[in-house]
Amino acid sequence: MRPGHVGRIISFGLAVVTVSIAASGFADLGYGAALVGETKQVSIQPQGAQGTDALKALYRRPASIPFPKDNPYTPDKAALGKKLYYDTRLSVTAAQSCGSCHSPSFGWGDGLAVGVGHGMQKLGRHSPTVVNAAWGGIFMWDGRLATLEEQALGPIQSPGEMNMPLEELMKRLESVPEYKPMFTRVFANEGMTPQTLAKAVATYERTVVSERAPFDAWIEGDEKAISDEAKRGFAVFNGKAQCAACHEGWNFTNDGFQDIGLPSDDVGRGKFVPGVIKMKHAFKTPGLREITRRAPYMHDGSLATLEDVVEHYNRGGVERPSRADLMKPLGLSAQEKTELVAFLKTLSSNLTPTAAPVLPR
Repeated sequence: MRPGHVGRIISFGLAVVTVSIAASGFADLGYGAALVGETKQVSIQPQGAQGTDALKALYRRPASIPFPKDNPYTPDKAALGKKLYYDTRLSVTAAQSCGSCHSPSFGWGDGLAVGVGHGMQKLGRHSPTVVNAAWGGIFMWDGRLATLEEQALGPIQSPGEMNMPLEELMKRLESVPEYKPMFTRVFANEGMTPQTLAKAVATYERTVVSERAPFDAWIEGDEKAISDEAKRGFAVFNGKAQCAACHEGWNFTNDGFQDIGLPSDDVGRGKFVPGVIKMKHAFKTPGLREITRRAPYMHDGSLATLEDVVEHYNRGGVERPSRADLMKPLGLSAQEKTELVAFLKTLSSNLTPTAAPVLPR
């Protein structure tokens, strides 16, 4: 499903469902504190032994993209959102856009260990991908924003990122003659406001969907789509390595928060729920789609390769009270680690190039 073809796909009659756990087909999501302001303690257990066919069924791609009832999809809204997403005038210096840190060229990240913000200053965390954000239950590494609409406005206003006060931004956009009729057409009863800007950008971001990867072809019945080594890696992923305890479902995330034992002073989710020990140093579990295009890895960009990631989990990370219960030495053999990496590589597709939009003048 290519981002540029979403409108055509929807017009073919695929149902666009409302964002909810049940409607999106993931009724068994193990949300580890996936609520802003509230942290739910969940007991995450290793996946039990299942047959390969049963496991494959857990990872089938959904048939449609979920959009919320209060911000439904329209082609014009997505087109407006795309223009805003790539418009550097949304930053105070007119030097950065959303696409600067979330670029299709880097799996919708930026290819850097940590993001670069206003004044070319390094930020504290790695820029997360926006691939499959439509299925997200909570946003930002620490889960401080509840919706994609909130996320769209967050970096724009952040002094360390785009540093643009919303009042000043709206005045700037109003001075661009071509923007007002676009907003009027899409938001006839609302006009040009920070809220409608957020709705447009979020709608475009929801169309950024990972394309069909070799893994998808395999679970659909093409046994030649991935190597035997990768198939064994799938078994390791769901078994001995216990990856599927958090990286579950077609997007390979439960949107929960875990301390995976990285040697960092960043308390992550713990800032918002300081009384919950297990949330100190805990960060959102990222999805694994298009993973080979998104190096370096982790919230701090500290691991350069997938091999490094696997080795970190194999060792168990830094031992401390907040470390997730499943984070302990795994005892993976050299062959198992190689097989696991081979499997992870099957989750990346041949991404269709994304054309930059013509911006309003």
